[in-house]
Amino acid sequence: MKKIVSSAATLMWFCLMVARPVLAAPEASVAPLRSEPLPEYPGKEVQMIVVEYPPGSVDPVHRHDAHAFVYVLEGSIVMGLKGGKEVTLKAGDTFHEGPNDIHTVGRNASSTQPAKFVVFLLKNKGAPILTPVK
Repeated sequence: MKKIVSSAATLMWFCLMVARPVLAAPEASVAPLRSEPLPEYPGKEVQMIVVEYPPGSVDPVHRHDAHAFVYVLEGSIVMGLKGGKEVTLKAGDTFHEGPNDIHTVGRNASSTQPAKFVVFLLKNKGAPILTPVK
């Protein structure tokens, strides 16, 4: 009986180790901070959000259809736009995406430490924060 239990435990461990790379990366959490219409610019608004990347978090390819200004609060993140180079940002660093940019790389630079950043978006009123790109 001990041999059967030991064999079953070994098989379970093996299956978990093989399946590990297939598991999805942890998702980022997004918390709204503030949203304000801009009466001086009809149809436009500002939205501020805080994004938290757990260790190993990776964003899908997307666009913002907005000017997005990033300020890293803690940890480090990797950002990249279509046609540009990837950059690694640490606490205190900034990043900008324009309304026509495609965000091809957005991830936590660490597999062990979380990262947190603020995003200030200047966008069309009521438009989504993020639009996936295939």
